[in-house]
Amino acid sequence: MRPTERRLLFFLVLGACRGEAPDALGGQQIDQLVDSLRPSVEKAVGLPFKTPPRSAMVTKDQVREYLMAKVEKEFPPERLEGVQAAYRLLGLIPDTLDLKRLLLDLYSEQVAGYYDPETGVLYAVQGGDQTQLRLVMAHEMVHALQHQYLPLDSLMLQQGDGDRLAASQAVLEGHATIASIRILAPLADVVDSPEFWDTYREQVRNQQRTMPVFAKAPLVLREGLIFPYLGGAEFMQWWSRNEGTALPLGSQLPLSTEQVLHPERYLRKDLPIPIRFADSTAEVLYEDTLGELEIDILLAVLRGSEEAALAVPLGWGGDRYRVYRTPDGPALVWYLVWDGQPMADRFRQQMTSGFIRRARSGYRVTVEAMTIGGKPGLRIVHAPLAWPGRIPLPAVRLP
Repeated sequence: MRPTERRLLFFLVLGACRGEAPDALGGQQIDQLVDSLRPSVEKAVGLPFKTPPRSAMVTKDQVREYLMAKVEKEFPPERLEGVQAAYRLLGLIPDTLDLKRLLLDLYSEQVAGYYDPETGVLYAVQGGDQTQLRLVMAHEMVHALQHQYLPLDSLMLQQGDGDRLAASQAVLEGHATIASIRILAPLADVVDSPEFWDTYREQVRNQQRTMPVFAKAPLVLREGLIFPYLGGAEFMQWWSRNEGTALPLGSQLPLSTEQVLHPERYLRKDLPIPIRFADSTAEVLYEDTLGELEIDILLAVLRGSEEAALAVPLGWGGDRYRVYRTPDGPALVWYLVWDGQPMADRFRQQMTSGFIRRARSGYRVTVEAMTIGGKPGLRIVHAPLAWPGRIPLPAVRLP
């Protein structure tokens, strides 16, 4: 690695660390910093600001209040209950974990500055180090610029397809990550260096592990937080080399984490197959899609690994799950379709060997092969022993 790349890596990891230092900035200086960064951000992104970005300072208490409101908006009580139940039944989080509290603690630990799409204002947290804050604000200014070309607020609040949401987040964060690197090192083409990205990926993961809340969080949350920045940046590298425009807009946005992880799937228009439940929504607590990223994480959990294997495509076609309320506790029904029978068989074997033995007391786990809409499919159930009784399991259909 060249000396320039080493220096850049040091500053980027410093930004990822989100540490504190006594050399702090005031509100007027933040305005000056944002104003000074504006030309570099526009050059790195390749788009001009339609209106100048606004900025303000906030205290750590104000940040926590903002994050609390954000978590409550993204996870209203019923959705929070459903996501928590699904992750518990899948074995992605312990039954005792308070998901809302952990998310708030994780976000609070990570944030040194942010852009709020609702107010259109860039916020810097008081007490931040100048070098770190320059990187953070450059990154957040890219989000402010994105918002002038994309419906950022509605993209980030879309519900009903968590996998598609994760793909959109990856594009936005990956785009901002690459632009931040270009702003920090405008004369060094480090974003095109495979060696740089290998080292950067390793250093970011290592640095995040030094953060107490993050280090103790379940793998699904750790990988979910890192993926938009690392996986998203790698997708946006591919995008800039192959598509030549600043960022995907509208219908160009990837529709799945499979497309982000494996851009060749995006290129050949390998679209996710929508699965629809055909029965009543009565007693349904929550419904969503896992997608390739979270399935990779689930497989890592079943293997006992501390890192998901994301390099090799799974052959995922689509999936959909529901969590039902029952008198004996929540029940999970999960359907998946695959690109081919070998992929379906491989996943069935992995789930049979790893997932069935994780059935909670008083519950049963079944992993069944079936054909769904003419495609190789699976149905996975983790439910109380008495459920569904005389009522058949819910069915699904493809459009």
